[in-house]
Amino acid sequence: MEKQLKILITGATGKSGGAAIDELLAMGYPVRALVHSKDDRSAKLTAKGVEVVVGDLLNLDDISEAMQGIDTAYFCYPVLVPGVLQATAYFAQAAVENGLKGIVNMSQISARREAKSNAAQDHWVGEQILNMTGIPTVHLRPTFFDDWFLYIRDGIRQDNSIVLPFGNGRWAPVDSADLGRVVARIATSIDEYGGQVLKLYGPEEYDVFEMSEIISNTLGRTINYEPVSIEQFFEINSERAASEHFVQHVTHVAEDCVNGIFAGTNDLIETITGKKPASLADFFTRNSALFQ
Repeated sequence: MEKQLKILITGATGKSGGAAIDELLAMGYPVRALVHSKDDRSAKLTAKGVEVVVGDLLNLDDISEAMQGIDTAYFCYPVLVPGVLQATAYFAQAAVENGLKGIVNMSQISARREAKSNAAQDHWVGEQILNMTGIPTVHLRPTFFDDWFLYIRDGIRQDNSIVLPFGNGRWAPVDSADLGRVVARIATSIDEYGGQVLKLYGPEEYDVFEMSEIISNTLGRTINYEPVSIEQFFEINSERAASEHFVQHVTHVAEDCVNGIFAGTNDLIETITGKKPASLADFFTRNSALFQ
């Protein structure tokens, strides 16, 4: 009976969504993927046997149509793009209209009522909106991902430096593939996890000075961490277009990181997936070519 569940994955061409799809297929579940457009990435999903539908999370009709015949759904809206509250409200309404049995919601560890980041506070409000549906919902609150280092790889590759406004802040980086496996396991066990808020951490906590040592050892050359103020960070990256939404969010999550909001670790990923989560060294070993 359980194998008849059909799961909708949003953010299906992203890292966590893609990993969730691979895990669900390996588990034998039928999957529908909501993508923004047909392209090479969506074609690869179709080739795997995934039912692909095109739609926009900011369009209620698109979401409701994508949910027809679905049992549980993964909601993943990009944190650095405005609109999460509108998308969440549409997702909640569509879920009610289609009688979903469960929702897995991608939130963030800094989501809270008093958050200064608009995006973080909006994610907290979004959690409350989904709770109001009465549908069993699991809110995932991961810390920073390993993948964030890909956004600053030019500095690592060209200057052997990590320039970030995180001071001595500490966190245990989460691998997006591990997050995807968590999504798959929870989406197919919603009765066990429904109603919970799950903070997700990687296996080891560091500050960026310690991370730079691990990265140096993995890449075989010295990588130095250069902590800067938030103003210096955006001045250094002034050539990259940054929206007001992005600047406001990064400014306050940097403060949160320094103030310990992102700190901590636990064994939830291994408990849920049955697999030891990837370490920072694992991530850089797997992606070393991108940093050379």
